[in-house]
Amino acid sequence: MTQRTGDGSAGDVDYGDIGGTYAQFRQPDPIIEAQIHRALGDAKTVLNVGAGAGSYETTDREVTAVEPSRSMRAQRPAHLVEAIDATAEDLPFPDKSFDASMASVTVHQWSDLEEGLSEMRRVTIGPVVLLVCDPELMHDYWLSDYIPEVRAVEAARFPRISRIVDALGGNVEVQPVPVPLDCSDGFNEAYYGRPERFLNPAARLACSSWSLVSDEAVDRFVTALSDDLESGEWDRKYGHLRTQPFFDGPLRMVIGRPDNEGLGLARGL
Repeated sequence: MTQRTGDGSAGDVDYGDIGGTYAQFRQPDPIIEAQIHRALGDAKTVLNVGAGAGSYETTDREVTAVEPSRSMRAQRPAHLVEAIDATAEDLPFPDKSFDASMASVTVHQWSDLEEGLSEMRRVTIGPVVLLVCDPELMHDYWLSDYIPEVRAVEAARFPRISRIVDALGGNVEVQPVPVPLDCSDGFNEAYYGRPERFLNPAARLACSSWSLVSDEAVDRFVTALSDDLESGEWDRKYGHLRTQPFFDGPLRMVIGRPDNEGLGLARGL
């Protein structure tokens, strides 16, 4: 049985403690959103698992949202459906209830990846669309030079892409998800060309990995980055990123389709 906190969170952090600013800093980015919605195809009914505050939910289809954290459910805007209190590993729906399903940067919070994906497959007729991070690419980013602890935590949390592909079964496609320079979704890579954003404690806390490293490491990071921004050292090393339109980091989209959709074997691993 999935272990849950007092807030109802089912992963390795309690969003009742850290999730209060998620709706402010984790706004859906239009470019990433468009890629997700293309992957959903012509589905009329969509299940969003680990829906959080509602990022990337489509508003032109019938959506059912599942979110275990009470804090995250409370931050959902009024124009979105009320989320159901449930976990990925035990979805309270009959078989083949939805045309498509999605899960956005949440699989690393599941207690049982294979069971969660099996449940999504069970209740879904068509594509299962996952926005995930590839742990093997976590350290290919300047943030590792300043606080490797955060990147190590993230790499340890996310399952390997090959494991996700195997668990989904059927026809699976893996797509890169380039992050735009002005990305409005405040995960760590969103600030690849805007390092000053990392000096805002609330912005950092909107990415849960920061809550899993020591205060000493965070303090060291803030001092080092502040000094390098003031001296111009960061810009000497990474200033080209301030105008780079996209960053191809660890963000990936995994799309699982039934065998009869004939998309072929997984690629991009």
